[in-house]
Amino acid sequence: MMNEYRASGDQAAFAGHADTESQPRLLLVDDEPRLLASLHELLKGRGFDLTTASSGTEAIAHLSRSRFDLVLLDLRLPDIGGHEIMDFMNERGVDADVIVMSGEVGIDAAIGALKRGAYDYLRKPYSREELMKTVGNALSQRRLAAANTRMAQQLENSEKMYRYLVDSSPDIIYTLNHEGRFTFVNDRAYQLLGFSRDELIGKHYSLLVHDEDLERARYVFNERRVDERASRNVELRLKCRGAKTNSGERTFNNTLMTISLNSIGMHVPDSEVQKLEFFGTYGVARDITDRKRAEDVISYQAYHDILTDLPNRILFKDRLGLAVIQAKRKQTELAVMFIDLDRFKLVNDTLGHVKGDELLQQVAVRLKDCLRKGDTLARQGGDEFTIVLPELGDRDDARAIADKFLESLHRPFDLDGHEVHISASIGIAIYPGDGESIDELLRHADIAMYQVKALGKNGHSFYHDSMLDVSHQKIALEQALRRALEHNELEMYYQPQIDSASGRIVGAEALMRWNHPTRGLLSAGEFLPFAEENGLMLPISDWMLGALCRDMLQWNIASGQAVRLSLNLSPQYLDRGDFFEKMRGALVRYGISPAQIEVEITENICIRNPQYAIEQLHKLCQLGVSVAIDDFGTGYSSLSYLHRFPIHTMKIDQSFVHEIHDVQGHYPVILAIISIARGLNLHLVAEGVETETQADYLRANGCETMQGYLFHRPISLSSFIGVLRGQGPLPGMLPGAGQPLVFPVPCARRA
Repeated sequence: MMNEYRASGDQAAFAGHADTESQPRLLLVDDEPRLLASLHELLKGRGFDLTTASSGTEAIAHLSRSRFDLVLLDLRLPDIGGHEIMDFMNERGVDADVIVMSGEVGIDAAIGALKRGAYDYLRKPYSREELMKTVGNALSQRRLAAANTRMAQQLENSEKMYRYLVDSSPDIIYTLNHEGRFTFVNDRAYQLLGFSRDELIGKHYSLLVHDEDLERARYVFNERRVDERASRNVELRLKCRGAKTNSGERTFNNTLMTISLNSIGMHVPDSEVQKLEFFGTYGVARDITDRKRAEDVISYQAYHDILTDLPNRILFKDRLGLAVIQAKRKQTELAVMFIDLDRFKLVNDTLGHVKGDELLQQVAVRLKDCLRKGDTLARQGGDEFTIVLPELGDRDDARAIADKFLESLHRPFDLDGHEVHISASIGIAIYPGDGESIDELLRHADIAMYQVKALGKNGHSFYHDSMLDVSHQKIALEQALRRALEHNELEMYYQPQIDSASGRIVGAEALMRWNHPTRGLLSAGEFLPFAEENGLMLPISDWMLGALCRDMLQWNIASGQAVRLSLNLSPQYLDRGDFFEKMRGALVRYGISPAQIEVEITENICIRNPQYAIEQLHKLCQLGVSVAIDDFGTGYSSLSYLHRFPIHTMKIDQSFVHEIHDVQGHYPVILAIISIARGLNLHLVAEGVETETQADYLRANGCETMQGYLFHRPISLSSFIGVLRGQGPLPGMLPGAGQPLVFPVPCARRA
């Protein structure tokens, strides 16, 4: 029969032998009921969980299903002896200590028990103190063994975790001995450099370092300092090893890896000399190759033009500065060129910005092919390029290269099937005669380039001091033109348009004049091109709209004649989104009939942005304003554009009219223009008529409306009103009403 007793009470009762987390479990085995009960009473209340067994069979049953810390075992049992129970425990791996209690007097029993792993052997009868001391020692040793096992397991787990973290690190982690040889390196070295741990252990660090960085590496890999004084973020280049050859050996390839290295000295105390003894270096190397590559790309893009891959203005100025220093030291000359592409804007507007970019790329390639080694070609921006030619022999060298540029650009460019022809205007400044500073040389080359533009483009010119005077004059002209708007110095003149059959004035073209305070009366050709270049065309056009409406109101009232007015419209003004509203507002404000207005456009408007121009002109047409195309045949006419635009009048340019010298002659261009106008049912006006022969030829071939010096020069408003009064009112005027006639203007051409 099995009797089981559970002890309870204060765990501290057993003088420190109780486990703070759980009670020690003890199995008491003895076949003598009196001794078993006495043993139980002795241990009861001391913080133990007690179980008793009176036979070997019971003991084995308990050991099979429960865990015990300590077994107090009698050797002499009626069924299964104590030695056999211990054999069972050893075979099954039962983790419990055994204290043998036996009345055997022979030594063999004790030896047998100790051989089987018994903690101690107590001979009956034993004293109470001896038993308690032995139990306490056994449990204390067990607790110490368990703690050591836990610590060993934690240490092993910690080491495994450390190894995992070190080998999983994205950085190379290493240690060197005092000679600079590897004593440890993680697996990252193999992943990044191609060297295994075994190949590096015992090898000197110089095996990995690029030859040019060895001197710097010597201080880092032999680092002896600690704390904040240790090396931080030192950049080195390491060699990477390539694949194995046929002989089985690996070879270095040309790949270099840039690392950021942190290292610190390792020391141990030396009691004899009372200081820390250096025994090696610990370091961490991080691969920053991608970062360095990204930094290089960013740095490159900061100093190069992304589109053409040429140096930009920042890098160009830097190289020009170095070239100037070198020229000053060697007392030689250098040339600075400023190149502006002619007609590039036209290509950009007609074919689009993508094709314009392709053209710039092809231009850059051609220009580079013309240069010497050591010359620098840069893109300033837009269609402007700059060049520095160091160590110049004489001006002829610069002239020869400029000629090569022009010749290379003369060949047509192919933009996906579009054959494009361009040219360039090149200004040249020579150091030191034309300037000794970077800004002076660039500014003077720029001035020389604009001189070429003014003289017809497609050429080159060396800077001269007289050009600076012209440049200053342009600045002064811009300032004076701005003042002209403020001081009301601009005035509108009018050149009458004549019906050649009746000789009467049927219209007038508005022409701007500038009453310059010192230069007198200036024609539009002397200042409007400059206004176009300098952004003054918009405020001037705003002024013109108001001035024309005020003048028309005066001549309508004073002369009683509503003569149609033709006004020239700047492409810049048409491109501005509020042009239509400004036109309509001015006509309403001054009470001018839209049918009395004819807007003259040039073919360039058709080329710049045809769809937008069509929309704007259709809005004018719906308002009642008619449209004339000026200088037809002198630009890049497209008959398809002409057919799509709401054109009502075509003007024959004076350059064609001036060719007429014989009434019986044959002038096919004029005849073709007249034929086109008839075919499209357009009104026709001839400009620049100066002789009777020209008038007779035009009249004979169907052109009835003319303007030119043969009839009238451009005249002021007061003179124009006087001429209108002299010819009397036109048929259709209401007598004495002084109101303008209304000319119906269709929005679509008549078939």
